[in-house]
Amino acid sequence: MGTKNNVTVFVLFGLFQSREMLHACFIVFSLFHVLTLLGNLLVIVTINASKTLNAPMYFFLSHLSFADMCYPSTTTPKMIADTFVEHKTISFNGCMTQLFSAHFFGGTEIFLLTAMAYDRYVAICRPLHYTIIMDRQKCSLLVGASWVSGFLHSILQTLLTVQLPFCGPNEIDNFFCDVHPLLKLACGDTYLVGLIVVANSGMISLVSFLILIISYVVILLNLRSQSTKSRHKALSTCGSHIITVLLVLVPPMFMYIRPSTTLAADKLVILFNIVMPPLLNPLIYTLRNNEVKNAMRKLFRVKEYSGK
Repeated sequence: MGTKNNVTVFVLFGLFQSREMLHACFIVFSLFHVLTLLGNLLVIVTINASKTLNAPMYFFLSHLSFADMCYPSTTTPKMIADTFVEHKTISFNGCMTQLFSAHFFGGTEIFLLTAMAYDRYVAICRPLHYTIIMDRQKCSLLVGASWVSGFLHSILQTLLTVQLPFCGPNEIDNFFCDVHPLLKLACGDTYLVGLIVVANSGMISLVSFLILIISYVVILLNLRSQSTKSRHKALSTCGSHIITVLLVLVPPMFMYIRPSTTLAADKLVILFNIVMPPLLNPLIYTLRNNEVKNAMRKLFRVKEYSGK
Protein backbone atom coordinates (compact mmCIF):
# COMPACT_ATOMS: atom_id res chain seq x y z
CA MET A 1 0.00 0.00 0.00
CA GLY A 2 1.11 3.53 -0.65
CA THR A 3 1.49 6.03 2.13
CA LYS A 4 0.66 9.23 0.27
CA ASN A 5 -2.44 11.05 1.46
CA ASN A 6 -4.36 13.71 -0.39
CA VAL A 7 -6.68 14.04 2.60
CA THR A 8 -5.65 16.37 5.41
CA VAL A 9 -9.13 16.96 6.85
CA PHE A 10 -12.10 14.66 7.39
CA VAL A 11 -15.72 15.80 7.38
CA LEU A 12 -17.91 14.26 10.09
CA PHE A 13 -21.61 13.81 9.36
CA GLY A 14 -22.41 13.60 13.08
CA LEU A 15 -25.44 11.94 14.62
CA PHE A 16 -28.28 13.97 13.15
CA GLN A 17 -28.83 16.65 10.54
CA SER A 18 -31.95 18.17 12.11
CA ARG A 19 -31.18 21.37 14.06
CA GLU A 20 -33.81 20.50 16.68
CA MET A 21 -32.21 17.11 17.25
CA LEU A 22 -28.76 18.72 17.45
CA HIS A 23 -29.97 21.11 20.15
CA ALA A 24 -31.47 18.18 22.05
CA CYS A 25 -28.17 16.27 21.68
CA PHE A 26 -26.26 19.23 23.09
CA ILE A 27 -28.41 19.33 26.23
CA VAL A 28 -28.62 15.57 26.78
CA PHE A 29 -24.99 14.67 26.12
CA SER A 30 -23.62 17.70 27.96
CA LEU A 31 -25.60 16.58 31.01
CA PHE A 32 -24.52 12.96 30.58
CA HIS A 33 -20.86 13.92 30.21
CA VAL A 34 -20.84 16.12 33.31
CA LEU A 35 -22.59 13.40 35.33
CA THR A 36 -20.10 10.81 34.03
CA LEU A 37 -17.12 12.90 35.10
CA LEU A 38 -18.58 13.79 38.49
CA GLY A 39 -19.81 10.26 39.23
CA ASN A 40 -16.52 8.56 38.41
CA LEU A 41 -14.49 11.27 40.13
CA LEU A 42 -16.60 10.76 43.26
CA VAL A 43 -15.84 7.02 43.18
CA ILE A 44 -12.09 7.68 42.81
CA VAL A 45 -12.02 10.27 45.62
CA THR A 46 -14.10 8.05 47.92
CA ILE A 47 -11.86 5.00 47.41
CA ASN A 48 -8.64 6.97 47.90
CA ALA A 49 -9.94 8.91 50.91
CA SER A 50 -11.51 5.95 52.71
CA LYS A 51 -9.54 3.78 55.12
CA THR A 52 -12.04 0.93 54.79
CA LEU A 53 -12.08 0.55 50.99
CA ASN A 54 -8.65 -1.08 50.75
CA ALA A 55 -9.69 -4.41 49.21
CA PRO A 56 -8.27 -5.24 45.76
CA MET A 57 -11.74 -4.87 44.21
CA TYR A 58 -11.75 -1.15 45.04
CA PHE A 59 -8.22 -0.72 43.71
CA PHE A 60 -9.44 -2.10 40.37
CA LEU A 61 -12.62 -0.02 40.58
CA SER A 62 -10.67 3.23 40.99
CA HIS A 63 -8.73 2.48 37.79
CA LEU A 64 -11.94 1.49 36.00
CA SER A 65 -13.50 4.80 37.04
CA PHE A 66 -10.49 6.70 35.72
CA ALA A 67 -10.75 4.86 32.38
CA ASP A 68 -14.48 5.62 32.38
CA MET A 69 -13.72 9.33 32.76
CA CYS A 70 -11.23 9.30 29.90
CA TYR A 71 -13.04 7.04 27.42
CA PRO A 72 -16.04 9.31 26.66
CA SER A 73 -13.80 12.39 26.92
CA THR A 74 -12.03 11.30 23.73
CA THR A 75 -15.15 11.82 21.62
CA THR A 76 -18.05 13.39 23.53
CA PRO A 77 -16.68 16.97 23.94
CA LYS A 78 -16.09 17.26 20.17
CA MET A 79 -19.49 15.76 19.44
CA ILE A 80 -21.10 18.33 21.77
CA ALA A 81 -19.11 21.22 20.24
CA ASP A 82 -20.05 20.08 16.72
CA THR A 83 -23.76 20.54 17.46
CA PHE A 84 -23.20 24.27 16.85
CA VAL A 85 -21.09 23.81 13.72
CA GLU A 86 -22.61 23.37 10.28
CA HIS A 87 -19.48 21.87 8.70
CA LYS A 88 -18.02 19.39 11.17
CA THR A 89 -14.38 18.71 10.40
CA ILE A 90 -11.39 17.07 12.06
CA SER A 91 -7.76 17.11 10.92
CA PHE A 92 -6.03 13.91 9.84
CA ASN A 93 -3.77 13.99 12.91
CA GLY A 94 -6.72 14.79 15.15
CA CYS A 95 -8.62 11.88 13.65
CA MET A 96 -5.80 9.42 14.31
CA THR A 97 -5.37 10.77 17.84
CA GLN A 98 -9.07 10.30 18.49
CA LEU A 99 -8.93 6.76 17.09
CA PHE A 100 -5.96 5.86 19.30
CA SER A 101 -7.42 7.42 22.46
CA ALA A 102 -10.86 5.84 22.09
CA HIS A 103 -9.46 2.35 21.56
CA PHE A 104 -6.82 2.81 24.27
CA PHE A 105 -9.28 3.66 27.04
CA GLY A 106 -12.02 1.38 25.69
CA GLY A 107 -9.61 -1.56 25.47
CA THR A 108 -8.19 -0.86 28.92
CA GLU A 109 -11.73 -0.85 30.33
CA ILE A 110 -12.28 -4.38 28.97
CA PHE A 111 -8.99 -5.68 30.40
CA LEU A 112 -9.73 -4.10 33.79
CA LEU A 113 -13.11 -5.84 33.87
CA THR A 114 -11.31 -9.13 33.19
CA ALA A 115 -8.94 -8.46 36.10
CA MET A 116 -11.91 -7.64 38.35
CA ALA A 117 -13.59 -10.91 37.37
CA TYR A 118 -10.42 -12.81 38.32
CA ASP A 119 -10.40 -10.99 41.66
CA ARG A 120 -14.01 -12.05 42.34
CA TYR A 121 -13.22 -15.62 41.29
CA VAL A 122 -10.34 -15.87 43.77
CA ALA A 123 -12.33 -14.16 46.54
CA ILE A 124 -15.30 -16.54 46.24
CA CYS A 125 -13.74 -19.80 45.04
CA ARG A 126 -10.46 -19.66 46.99
CA PRO A 127 -11.24 -17.45 50.01
CA LEU A 128 -8.55 -18.95 52.27
CA HIS A 129 -5.80 -18.07 49.79
CA TYR A 130 -7.28 -14.73 48.69
CA THR A 131 -4.95 -12.41 50.60
CA ILE A 132 -1.91 -14.39 49.41
CA ILE A 133 -2.94 -14.55 45.75
CA MET A 134 -4.30 -11.01 45.48
CA ASP A 135 -1.62 -9.08 47.32
CA ARG A 136 -0.80 -5.47 46.43
CA GLN A 137 2.02 -6.41 44.08
CA LYS A 138 -0.13 -8.81 42.03
CA CYS A 139 -2.99 -6.29 41.89
CA SER A 140 -0.62 -3.61 40.63
CA LEU A 141 0.72 -6.08 38.06
CA LEU A 142 -2.81 -6.87 36.82
CA VAL A 143 -3.70 -3.17 36.56
CA GLY A 144 -0.43 -2.37 34.79
CA ALA A 145 -0.98 -5.26 32.39
CA SER A 146 -4.48 -3.94 31.64
CA TRP A 147 -3.16 -0.48 30.71
CA VAL A 148 -0.29 -1.94 28.65
CA SER A 149 -2.66 -4.32 26.85
CA GLY A 150 -5.01 -1.43 26.07
CA PHE A 151 -2.09 0.53 24.67
CA LEU A 152 -0.85 -2.36 22.50
CA HIS A 153 -4.36 -3.00 21.18
CA SER A 154 -4.83 0.67 20.33
CA ILE A 155 -1.41 1.32 18.83
CA LEU A 156 -1.84 -1.66 16.49
CA GLN A 157 -5.24 -0.38 15.42
CA THR A 158 -3.87 3.11 14.83
CA LEU A 159 -0.71 2.04 12.97
CA LEU A 160 -2.79 -0.12 10.63
CA THR A 161 -5.03 2.84 9.83
CA VAL A 162 -2.52 5.69 9.64
CA GLN A 163 -0.50 4.00 6.90
CA LEU A 164 -3.54 3.59 4.61
CA PRO A 165 -3.71 5.86 1.54
CA PHE A 166 -6.61 8.35 1.66
CA CYS A 167 -7.18 9.94 -1.74
CA GLY A 168 -10.73 11.18 -1.22
CA PRO A 169 -13.64 11.34 -0.54
CA ASN A 170 -13.12 12.48 3.03
CA GLU A 171 -16.64 12.26 4.50
CA ILE A 172 -17.12 10.04 7.57
CA ASP A 173 -20.70 9.03 8.31
CA ASN A 174 -20.14 9.07 12.05
CA PHE A 175 -19.62 11.48 14.94
CA PHE A 176 -15.97 10.44 15.49
CA CYS A 177 -13.11 8.63 13.76
CA ASP A 178 -13.43 4.87 14.01
CA VAL A 179 -11.80 2.04 12.10
CA HIS A 180 -14.62 0.81 9.86
CA PRO A 181 -15.58 4.24 8.41
CA LEU A 182 -11.90 5.02 7.78
CA LEU A 183 -11.30 1.69 6.04
CA LYS A 184 -14.28 2.50 3.82
CA LEU A 185 -12.58 5.77 2.74
CA ALA A 186 -9.16 4.26 2.03
CA CYS A 187 -8.32 4.05 -1.67
CA GLY A 188 -6.17 0.92 -1.36
CA ASP A 189 -6.89 -2.73 -0.65
CA THR A 190 -8.09 -2.94 2.96
CA TYR A 191 -9.01 -6.64 3.07
CA LEU A 192 -5.99 -7.69 5.15
CA VAL A 193 -6.33 -4.69 7.47
CA GLY A 194 -10.01 -5.52 7.94
CA LEU A 195 -9.12 -9.08 8.96
CA ILE A 196 -6.56 -7.79 11.47
CA VAL A 197 -9.17 -5.41 12.91
CA VAL A 198 -11.53 -8.36 13.42
CA ALA A 199 -8.69 -10.38 15.01
CA ASN A 200 -7.67 -7.42 17.19
CA SER A 201 -10.84 -5.65 18.34
CA GLY A 202 -13.35 -8.38 17.58
CA MET A 203 -11.52 -11.28 19.17
CA ILE A 204 -10.48 -9.25 22.22
CA SER A 205 -14.15 -8.45 22.83
CA LEU A 206 -15.34 -12.01 22.18
CA VAL A 207 -12.61 -13.81 24.14
CA SER A 208 -12.95 -11.40 27.08
CA PHE A 209 -16.72 -11.86 27.05
CA LEU A 210 -16.42 -15.67 27.07
CA ILE A 211 -13.78 -15.61 29.83
CA LEU A 212 -15.93 -13.31 31.95
CA ILE A 213 -19.13 -15.31 31.47
CA ILE A 214 -17.37 -18.63 32.20
CA SER A 215 -15.75 -17.18 35.32
CA TYR A 216 -19.10 -15.95 36.65
CA VAL A 217 -20.75 -19.31 35.90
CA VAL A 218 -17.99 -21.02 37.92
CA ILE A 219 -18.49 -18.48 40.71
CA LEU A 220 -22.25 -19.05 40.79
CA LEU A 221 -21.75 -22.82 40.93
CA ASN A 222 -19.36 -22.42 43.87
CA LEU A 223 -21.88 -20.29 45.75
CA ARG A 224 -24.17 -23.29 46.28
CA SER A 225 -21.94 -24.56 49.08
CA GLN A 226 -21.78 -21.24 50.95
CA SER A 227 -24.04 -19.67 53.55
CA THR A 228 -27.08 -17.61 52.64
CA LYS A 229 -25.44 -14.38 53.77
CA SER A 230 -22.27 -15.09 51.76
CA ARG A 231 -24.34 -16.01 48.71
CA HIS A 232 -26.35 -12.79 48.93
CA LYS A 233 -23.22 -10.62 49.24
CA ALA A 234 -21.43 -12.42 46.39
CA LEU A 235 -24.49 -12.32 44.13
CA SER A 236 -24.85 -8.59 44.74
CA THR A 237 -21.23 -7.96 43.74
CA CYS A 238 -21.24 -10.36 40.79
CA GLY A 239 -24.59 -9.02 39.59
CA SER A 240 -23.06 -5.55 39.30
CA HIS A 241 -20.09 -6.92 37.38
CA ILE A 242 -22.25 -8.96 34.99
CA ILE A 243 -24.39 -5.90 34.14
CA THR A 244 -21.22 -3.90 33.42
CA VAL A 245 -19.79 -6.72 31.29
CA LEU A 246 -22.93 -6.82 29.13
CA LEU A 247 -22.97 -3.01 28.73
CA VAL A 248 -19.28 -2.81 27.85
CA LEU A 249 -18.72 -5.89 25.68
CA VAL A 250 -21.90 -6.50 23.67
CA PRO A 251 -21.58 -3.30 21.53
CA PRO A 252 -17.91 -3.93 20.53
CA MET A 253 -18.78 -7.51 19.59
CA PHE A 254 -21.55 -6.20 17.34
CA MET A 255 -19.20 -3.61 15.83
CA TYR A 256 -16.02 -5.58 15.25
CA ILE A 257 -16.83 -9.30 14.91
CA ARG A 258 -17.80 -8.92 11.28
CA PRO A 259 -16.18 -7.92 7.99
CA SER A 260 -15.10 -4.32 7.52
CA THR A 261 -18.50 -2.88 6.68
CA THR A 262 -20.57 -0.03 8.07
CA LEU A 263 -24.19 -0.49 9.09
CA ALA A 264 -26.91 2.07 9.76
CA ALA A 265 -27.05 1.06 13.42
CA ASP A 266 -23.30 1.48 14.01
CA LYS A 267 -23.51 5.10 15.12
CA LEU A 268 -26.12 4.40 17.79
CA VAL A 269 -24.40 1.23 18.99
CA ILE A 270 -21.00 2.88 19.43
CA LEU A 271 -22.65 5.96 20.96
CA PHE A 272 -24.30 3.71 23.55
CA ASN A 273 -20.95 2.03 24.25
CA ILE A 274 -19.11 5.33 24.70
CA VAL A 275 -21.75 7.14 26.77
CA MET A 276 -23.79 4.67 28.83
CA PRO A 277 -21.34 2.30 30.60
CA PRO A 278 -19.14 5.13 31.96
CA LEU A 279 -22.30 6.97 33.04
CA LEU A 280 -23.92 3.96 34.71
CA ASN A 281 -20.87 2.27 36.25
CA PRO A 282 -20.70 4.59 39.30
CA LEU A 283 -24.37 3.84 39.98
CA ILE A 284 -24.00 0.11 39.36
CA TYR A 285 -21.02 -0.21 41.70
CA THR A 286 -22.30 2.07 44.47
CA LEU A 287 -26.07 1.54 44.73
CA ARG A 288 -25.58 -2.19 45.37
CA ASN A 289 -22.50 -1.80 47.58
CA ASN A 290 -23.04 -0.77 51.20
CA GLU A 291 -19.31 -0.34 51.88
CA VAL A 292 -18.98 2.29 49.14
CA LYS A 293 -22.19 4.04 50.19
CA ASN A 294 -21.06 4.19 53.81
CA ALA A 295 -17.64 5.52 52.77
CA MET A 296 -19.34 8.24 50.69
CA ARG A 297 -21.53 9.22 53.65
CA LYS A 298 -18.46 9.50 55.89
CA LEU A 299 -16.67 11.55 53.23
CA PHE A 300 -19.53 14.03 53.01
CA ARG A 301 -19.84 14.20 56.81
CA VAL A 302 -16.12 15.05 57.10
CA LYS A 303 -16.46 17.77 54.45
CA GLU A 304 -19.59 19.15 56.13
CA TYR A 305 -17.83 19.16 59.53
CA SER A 306 -14.74 20.84 58.03
CA GLY A 307 -16.95 23.48 56.43
CA LYS A 308 -18.54 24.29 59.76
